Amino acid sequence: MTNPFLAPSALPYQLPPFAEIRDEHFEEAFEAGFEEQTKEVRAITVVRSAPTFENTIEPLERSGGILSRVAHVFWSMTSTDSTPFLEELEERYAPRFAAHADSITLDPALYARIRTLHESPAAEWTDEQRYLVERKHTEMTIAGAGLDDAARDRLKQLNQQIATLTTRFDKHLQADTNELAVVIESEAELDGLAEGEIQAAASAAADRGLDGTWLITLPLFSGHPWLASLTNRDVRRRVLEASLARGTRGNEHDNRETVLELTAARAERAQLLGFATHAHAITADETAGSPENVLAMLTKLAAPAAANARAEAAALQAQIDATGETYELAAWDWDYWTEKERTARFDVDTAALRPYFESERVLWDGVFHAATQVYGVTFEERADLVGYHPDVRVFEVRNDDGSEVGLYLLDLYTRDAKRGGAWMNPLIQQNTLLGHPTVVMNNLNVPKPPAGTPTLLTFDETTTLFHEFGHALHGLFAQVTYPSLGGTNVFRDFVEFPSQVNEMWMLWPGIVDNYAKHIETGEPLPADVVERLQASESFNQGHDTSEYLAAALLDQAWHARTAGDEVTDVAAFEQDALAAVGLLSATVPTRYSTGYFQHVFSGGYSAGYYSYIWSEVMDADTVEWFKAQPSIREAGQRFRERLLGVGGSKDPLEAFRDFRGRDADIAPLLKRRGLEATS
Repeated sequence: MTNPFLAPSALPYQLPPFAEIRDEHFEEAFEAGFEEQTKEVRAITVVRSAPTFENTIEPLERSGGILSRVAHVFWSMTSTDSTPFLEELEERYAPRFAAHADSITLDPALYARIRTLHESPAAEWTDEQRYLVERKHTEMTIAGAGLDDAARDRLKQLNQQIATLTTRFDKHLQADTNELAVVIESEAELDGLAEGEIQAAASAAADRGLDGTWLITLPLFSGHPWLASLTNRDVRRRVLEASLARGTRGNEHDNRETVLELTAARAERAQLLGFATHAHAITADETAGSPENVLAMLTKLAAPAAANARAEAAALQAQIDATGETYELAAWDWDYWTEKERTARFDVDTAALRPYFESERVLWDGVFHAATQVYGVTFEERADLVGYHPDVRVFEVRNDDGSEVGLYLLDLYTRDAKRGGAWMNPLIQQNTLLGHPTVVMNNLNVPKPPAGTPTLLTFDETTTLFHEFGHALHGLFAQVTYPSLGGTNVFRDFVEFPSQVNEMWMLWPGIVDNYAKHIETGEPLPADVVERLQASESFNQGHDTSEYLAAALLDQAWHARTAGDEVTDVAAFEQDALAAVGLLSATVPTRYSTGYFQHVFSGGYSAGYYSYIWSEVMDADTVEWFKAQPSIREAGQRFRERLLGVGGSKDPLEAFRDFRGRDADIAPLLKRRGLEATS
């Protein structure tokens, strides 16, 4: 059989032919891809004529076709449907990919040509070409292309070591997360859960051969959605303690030594590149500019957030005491009593709203309907096109005039072979240079109910679906000429902005009443409930902001290490880092602890987890703008054309100014987070 990666797919939108892909195809395509791109880049650097955009940048953008096709599929599958074979291949090839990337990024001859172009831009270049040259030069400079031979050799060693360590971190985390899933022996212990949730737990246990029991699998973050509903306090404790223990149990999946090696290697690399720390190296090419700017914002928010969390804890303790219970509020009690407090204060119980969030209605009548109302796009499921797993669904997206936009893949359900969390990634990214269309995918981790049973989403899962679809729209709408500027290829501390904006449509009039209908009665979610949900937007924000800021500042602390900085005790380092910013709390644990902080130790957000709240400044400001517009369709078109549609083809802050007419104002964020009075 011909290797399907060796040529573009003949399927619609060049969708990878998953039905034809076999394990043996990956390694062959990797080797062919490395060889092909190496020859293509070599052909650029041996050209004797003076560098031009046409003989340097354009062929570089054209290079690596095979490797791009196989890599997008491979890294998607290792995250979503991994196998022992793929895990072994990933571990073996991660340093090879790092070495190959370095062979291009650190090529002194290629760098010399790009530097010449950067120093002498041609008058006839388009704005996109000018920006692409600027990006290539900046990226190669920061990556170390200007180092001498000895330093460059050491840099390559460090990059391969880092690739190996991040792969190891992921492998350990997935295995420990699976091992720590909580087995429940009696259905009575699941009191408070909806019937669908209980069935999902039974199904998860059956999948592991644990018939007659129930299994509570763990999401990526420290908490668990079911902690808000479980009445059994001991079960709540077991779930949270299992979650917090990941990667730190002293077994073969322990991640502590990996983190120490990884942060030390990143610190040495940063020094080699001329930066004080890894955080300085990362933020140098982000909108933040420096870790000092990041810390100024995060620490400004930390004190009022912690104060609000303490007030919230006191209110929850008072509620516990009022019921006659005699225990002190613990971390595993927070969500449970918060829901009771929310109900008492706003007459809203989010756990009771699940019957209004049936997944098919949320998807078609909520997420897709919102995109139609705001951007004029339509969706059609393509049952004739298949994904890498039976749960993957494929949808064709078109503009209101019938023209093609791309394909959208959705992989909703959790499984042991899938990493935790939720995300978007491209499989094929639009660009006119190569004539590529767009194929993007979303992954969530919703527990799968038994066959024939509807999937009822939690309030948070519904929010997550809207959020991740915002990333998908960013990828679908971007229209660029050059591959490396496509889709969500923007600064890390900007990329969350479009997805956060998309969350607003979840409770928007005309959208929420279109999809949030009771699974049994068909009655829409009452308007007064929607109003109370909106009124409670800043409720519990002391807790939510504190746990997020704790994680963001922990990330900054780990990546403020300098070369030679000795750290031996991971737990002590974490406690000291959180105590230093006033966010060490037994009742409000950090959203991600070191042993399972995948975002920063393997997920591409190292020294960049601050990005979520950094982007939220623009998000909150944009939401206020949308609320003031007379037509969401006209407003959506402006947002699509001036921001989503440019992808990474211009400076993102310039794109925001073009869309909004000014820089973002922080006031709406402070109001949303309940921090305005104490900021």
